[in-house]
Amino acid sequence: MRISRVETIVVNARMRNWVFVKVTTDQDGLVGWGEATLEWKTRAVVGAVADLAAIVVGQDPRRIEYLHQAMYRDQFFQGGAVTMSALSGIDMALWDINARIHDVPAYQLLGGAVRDTLRMYDHLGGGDSDAVYGSSASGDFGTAATRAVADGFTALKILAVPTGSGLAGHAALEVAESRMRAVREAVGDGVDIMVDLHGRTTAAAAIQFAEVLAPYRPWFIEEPCQPGNPAALAQVARHTTIPVATGERLFSLVEFRDLLALDAVAVLQPDICHVGGPTAMRKIAAIAESHQVPLAPHNPLGPLATAVNQHVAFATPGVIIQEVMRSDVPWRDDVVSRTFPINGGVITAPDGPGWGVTINEEAAAEHPYSPEPILVPRAADGAVTDW
Repeated sequence: MRISRVETIVVNARMRNWVFVKVTTDQDGLVGWGEATLEWKTRAVVGAVADLAAIVVGQDPRRIEYLHQAMYRDQFFQGGAVTMSALSGIDMALWDINARIHDVPAYQLLGGAVRDTLRMYDHLGGGDSDAVYGSSASGDFGTAATRAVADGFTALKILAVPTGSGLAGHAALEVAESRMRAVREAVGDGVDIMVDLHGRTTAAAAIQFAEVLAPYRPWFIEEPCQPGNPAALAQVARHTTIPVATGERLFSLVEFRDLLALDAVAVLQPDICHVGGPTAMRKIAAIAESHQVPLAPHNPLGPLATAVNQHVAFATPGVIIQEVMRSDVPWRDDVVSRTFPINGGVITAPDGPGWGVTINEEAAAEHPYSPEPILVPRAADGAVTDW
């Protein structure tokens, strides 16, 4: 058995372009699917998939670890967001192929179920990213949260901290507190609320925001600082009682290892579309387990990525909750069907071979690539700031 072709299918979903990776074998009808979505880098990822295809075409798709090593190490310049996203998509497709060979759900090959249900949380968006996420008014936060709870979710995430928050002034603190208060008042005490700081703040500002958010008991605060500075995260962690989470913009085992070694994080959030697929995610989970740090994998991406995350979570002891994005486009299920229903905020173990979902290539073709909306966050003085 050999890999005969690797190709990409790009689907514009308003906030991002989903990049699906299709790996075809020389066995009639045996194909595997993965997702390599990376916002604002779509064409680069498509090119990187083509570069990696040269390494895997002609190879045995059953040699997953070998091919993962080859895609990562056969090129002199290793890693990075673009390459690792491309590698992730191919790696997912290989796991899909292997599960289909054995006619079992992928989580069975990944170690078998370690839980009966998987808790999901709703990504509500919000904040100052109106061009992508919608309104940022406190009342709208409460309305969106109420809707999520009505749909059965017992946990949700918001972007409460405004942009331009390098050092938090009184007005910015009031904005964050009002948004958090609106959500807590809307859903009550029985719902866990996560607050994404989106890397908008310095360590000092993150500590300020944590202080005003703390009375509303966030389950965790996410990405309080830009990636690449574990010492800053450790500083935040030492100055707040709120658990600190991060990991969506880390791409290598070394980065996760170093972060954990500093006791800088209470919850890890690797993104399976960026770290190297299930093969790498299993290794990250093992490192985290050695530090007794749980995982809440990052996933505001497409429905295929969600399905892959769900399979991996069912086979990974350290996963405590899984993110899902529902607010991008209404035709998600037209492109990726047989996704797993969320009832009471949880899903049960998926069935069907491989990832258990179906990609409709004709429906995908109705939404061709279009550049993602470019956000231009600026401080009051016009300076560029992080969004």
